Amino acid sequence: MRHVLMRAGRKAAVVVAGAGLIAGLAGCSGGTFGIGDKPGAQDTIRVTPEDGAEKVRPDDTVEVRLPSGRLERVTVTRIEDATRTEVEGEISENGLRWMPTKGSRLKPAAKYSVDVVALDGHGRRAARHTTFTTVVPESRFIGYFKPENRQTVGTGMIVSFAFNRKIDNRAAVERAIRVTSKPPMEVVGHWFGGERLDFRPRTYWKPGTEVTVDVRLRDVEAAPDVYGIQQKTVSFTVGRSQVSQVDAAAHTMRVVRDGRLLATLPITAGAPKTTTYNGKMVVTEMYDVTRMNGATVGFTKKDGKSEYDIKDVPHAVRLTTSGTFLHGNYWEAAETFGSANVSHGCVGLRDDKGGSSESPAGWFYDRTLIGDVVEVVGSKDKTVAPDNGLGGWNLDWRQWKAGSALR
Repeated sequence: MRHVLMRAGRKAAVVVAGAGLIAGLAGCSGGTFGIGDKPGAQDTIRVTPEDGAEKVRPDDTVEVRLPSGRLERVTVTRIEDATRTEVEGEISENGLRWMPTKGSRLKPAAKYSVDVVALDGHGRRAARHTTFTTVVPESRFIGYFKPENRQTVGTGMIVSFAFNRKIDNRAAVERAIRVTSKPPMEVVGHWFGGERLDFRPRTYWKPGTEVTVDVRLRDVEAAPDVYGIQQKTVSFTVGRSQVSQVDAAAHTMRVVRDGRLLATLPITAGAPKTTTYNGKMVVTEMYDVTRMNGATVGFTKKDGKSEYDIKDVPHAVRLTTSGTFLHGNYWEAAETFGSANVSHGCVGLRDDKGGSSESPAGWFYDRTLIGDVVEVVGSKDKTVAPDNGLGGWNLDWRQWKAGSALR
């Protein structure tokens, strides 16, 4: 469980998408717990197109294959303009192959996620998550953005656009996106480089706020002879307020809901050599169970093998793009929580193997929304970067407004 993006010699974490699913690889874990090197279904699930593929053509093949065992569940989702649409398909009678329904084609300028759950010959469950994007015409650009349409989110949600091409005319693009709210709040955009634009108000959203994102990018020229294609209005609702403060020095997390303390939970944070970032982080993804492999974030031994590989980490809540999670931990002794920091940078809550709703981790997971805020204090690490996940709340209002192309 470590946040090693932007650390020299370390690899960025694998990014997973979706909520409440069994995920593939994530970037962090804890302690020195290891799971062996024997291959299972996770290592033999074959997905086409390959993970991270770009410019996939609409007529290209999409399929999932297993050499043995059985596919238990395959979900292929098109993510387009903050709306998710499941692609229809079938698992073959022998359970070794999934294909889309005959006649279905990919849509251009869209992002797809593939989530697979499979059983090996011994009945052991494994998962894989991949993503790919389809081709956007060379003369066009598109922005992939969150949160999703009609989603209910926490008060710390930031509207974030990731563009598939570098934007030269930032003012024109920013002007074509309007984020408004009821009740009204001033919302300002902030650019992180030329391919990402985030929007947020001065302070956290008020509970019950209705937010509308009006995207009018069609025919907007972002670079010479490169024009937008999106014309879409989406909305989301802000739910109750929940801000959780992790004190890495005191080994506790205070969960505050609408100004009232719900609970103080014992935690373990990053060990002295792999500390946890300080600062405000926003929940962006949630998984019932996920695999965490140290190699995805640069934690390898001298022989090149991963320092850890835990295939069933329960109740995992992503806080940064680079791999910081708040998750359940069943492999450390119960007395560790509340007394010692032993992780590779994540925040751990006590849990049972397989995940228990009665455990501290299960309790917290069941009460969490995408967009909730988790703030870490008392760590000896630096403050998380504002573009690492939705870390923009770590900039004050003057700094945030200075990143707008319209000011």
